[in-house]
Amino acid sequence: MSTTPGPRSAADAGTGAAVWRERWWPAPTTWLAWLPAVAGGALVALPILGPVGAAAGAALGAALAVAVLLSMASTVEVADGHLRAGRARLPLRVVRGVDVVPAAQRRAALGPELDARAHLAIRSWVPTAVRVHLDDPDDPAPYWVVSTRHPQRLADAITRGR
Repeated sequence: MSTTPGPRSAADAGTGAAVWRERWWPAPTTWLAWLPAVAGGALVALPILGPVGAAAGAALGAALAVAVLLSMASTVEVADGHLRAGRARLPLRVVRGVDVVPAAQRRAALGPELDARAHLAIRSWVPTAVRVHLDDPDDPAPYWVVSTRHPQRLADAITRGR
């Protein structure tokens, strides 16, 4: 995960530079869970092509695992008057407020307290989040829940960008 705060003011956001940027990388345990793909590639190729084939199969399994894991990575960004979480974009002008969701409250925020209409941009391996309340009559979602490892910094960047 990398976090680059970028410019300090919302006015700087119009230049195209990010006010806030965070990359969601899969957790180390998720990477470890893909080790069987490497062994599986080797075991499938070994009886057919021998040791050289096993090495090629392991390399193919590793490449597949890396491709899948990189596809799971996503970005949260505040820039150019928008909050971007993965592919979704939200204009900051429709943001009514932002709440920090600490790790201890995340389960409740995503379970019993969750409005079914809410937009979720979450990753299971990121323990904290922000809840971004909307004031947009054209959007049925009352709020977004966005995973972040630095919820207060993201909340501050969204507030500055409004």
